[in-house]
Amino acid sequence: MVTKGINELKPGVVVTADVVSKDGRVLLACGGKVEPWHINLFKGLGVVSVEAGESQDDARLKDASDYVRDYFVFVNPDFPVVTELYAFATEFVIHRLAEGWTLPSFSERRAENVEHLSDAFPMETASPNDIVGHEVQLSSFPDVYFKLRKEIDSPTGSVQSLSEIITRDVSLTAKILKLANSPLYALPEPVESIPRAISIIGTSELSTLALGVSAINYFKGIPPELIDMATFWRHSVSCAIFAHILAKAMGEKNTERFFIAGLLHDVGRLILFKDMPYASSEMLLHARENSLPIVIAEETLFNFTHTSISEALLTQWDFPPQIAILVNSHHNPLAAPSPREASIVHLADFFANVVGVVAGGMYALPPLEEGAWELTSLPVTSVRRICSDYESQAEQMFKAFF
Repeated sequence: MVTKGINELKPGVVVTADVVSKDGRVLLACGGKVEPWHINLFKGLGVVSVEAGESQDDARLKDASDYVRDYFVFVNPDFPVVTELYAFATEFVIHRLAEGWTLPSFSERRAENVEHLSDAFPMETASPNDIVGHEVQLSSFPDVYFKLRKEIDSPTGSVQSLSEIITRDVSLTAKILKLANSPLYALPEPVESIPRAISIIGTSELSTLALGVSAINYFKGIPPELIDMATFWRHSVSCAIFAHILAKAMGEKNTERFFIAGLLHDVGRLILFKDMPYASSEMLLHARENSLPIVIAEETLFNFTHTSISEALLTQWDFPPQIAILVNSHHNPLAAPSPREASIVHLADFFANVVGVVAGGMYALPPLEEGAWELTSLPVTSVRRICSDYESQAEQMFKAFF
């Protein structure tokens, strides 16, 4: 309970004691919310102070700040990009609270009912090569991927031959057409066929999209007790969108490769979840209960991270090296052969994780390489514009995948 002078009083504040006039009349009962006309009434009747709590706006700001702060514990709060994203996240959480959203409790952040899960290898002896080897023995990658790769690399490959491969897969065709008509390209006229999409967008670019989309179809059977796949792919698509926006802002060519790298940046984590579900649940619990980024919890419990798995996996799949490097370097971009390009996916992942915070995310943000932002040569003032561009594109892009 706080005593507020009448000139400090703001609409929306809840009074914590009856507001009484000099002649003993109750002007506003305890628990009542102050409206603008109350303030004028109190002043007119000589009330000089009231006992009151925080206004709804003040309470939401405090709740939002406390909630968001927990996710930023592994990053430098004074780094200008982080400061901008912290403010963006806080403002977004305030907006959601005003709409009636309830902040998730700690108990809601715990995975439960995982005792029945079994791992392919003991956690103490598992290695990335063992996990990937086991996975590729059990499951084959979608055949359309290899057919596309063969046709792309063939000197006789053509728009018609690629179109025939894509259109044999109804789901892939639908997704490619949705992407061709999405903000990814912002074409002036609707694209209604795969041949036209290829002729407008380009053989290499559209084929890259087809490779990335077909990869998504590979990942099924992840235990729902371990991870909500809709949430996982929403983060992945968010990372893809941010990577594309950043690449365009930086003047990069062939921005589709950044989109696909963002889409598949956590592919190694999915393999880890598929083959080591129980150990993964222990790792996720360790991350949640100790406010750790997942990548640090992976290193602590497994002595390797999901990028070690993606490196072995994408080699097995003979994935295009220029995309594989971006995927495998997204947590360590400055050590990549092309640090500037790798920094795009690194930053996109960070931005996407910030968006995840305001969607009710459960894990601390991963460490941010401050040098990665410097390599973009973008001003800090562009952070809000990047977030705004994302918001304008996100829902339509999600519809292309879900």
